[in-house]
Amino acid sequence: MPFDPIPLIRVLTMACLFGLLLAVGLRLTLSAVTESLRKCRLGAVLAANFIVVPAMVLVLVKSFRLDAEMAAGMILLGASPFAPVVPVFTRMVRADLALAAGLTALVPLLSAFLTPLVAKLALQFVSRVGDLQFRVPAILLMLTGTIVVPLALGMAMRSLAPRFSARCLRPMEILSEVTGALSLAVVVVAEHKSILGVGFKPLLAMAIGFELSLLTGYMLGGTERAARRVVALGTSNRNIALALLVAVASFPGTAVMSAVVANGMVLILLGLAHVGIWRFIRDRHLAVRAGNAP
Repeated sequence: MPFDPIPLIRVLTMACLFGLLLAVGLRLTLSAVTESLRKCRLGAVLAANFIVVPAMVLVLVKSFRLDAEMAAGMILLGASPFAPVVPVFTRMVRADLALAAGLTALVPLLSAFLTPLVAKLALQFVSRVGDLQFRVPAILLMLTGTIVVPLALGMAMRSLAPRFSARCLRPMEILSEVTGALSLAVVVVAEHKSILGVGFKPLLAMAIGFELSLLTGYMLGGTERAARRVVALGTSNRNIALALLVAVASFPGTAVMSAVVANGMVLILLGLAHVGIWRFIRDRHLAVRAGNAP
């Protein structure tokens, strides 16, 4: 009997997301999160993520003349905003972590209701690949359990037991990062043949979509650089877990899942590349200010 990696991937992914977001919550207070959300351009952020980016992805799949299954995978990613890794990337670039946590908790909850509408509308413009299956209660439970609950639990622990929370913070981050790397490795091993079969053209289209989404988010992120980087990272890094969940339920046995995985990996790699660039620019700037630059 062949080994089915899907349950293992699901468990590892859920454990990784829970741990990473719990660690983010341990760094924050509720007042800081609500204050950051109050100051951001929430309407513009939501419009960018649920209207502008999906429309951009649709234009790209039509311009590159991608087949129906590749197009469907990209559209599912385009309609699934704000990946749970955004707070982790935000912490790495020293941006507005409170804003990242607030948006990462709020936007995916709205996705439970808006993503099916956006995806169905966009899929009407590509060749038919099957009926979209989107179970709102199950999706809402998954998003709440893996994003909102760990964030809220982490903030509650920091408020009620600050010393214990401080001791737990770094071990939790290390354990979650290791689990995430293991989950990604299992996905690559299990789907490597399908991923390699995706081809260069869809990945190029997704990369272009990432850069355009990053620029859109940065322009709409407000006046402060820390907030603009948060919105840029959130707008360009899509929720791969949500897109995969819909792909498995709606298009079993097709290349849609492979398209989501392959294009999702492109998003992660590009997100990490931009994090590295911003970290380098920040460290260089600090070195210049301190007079230590070569």
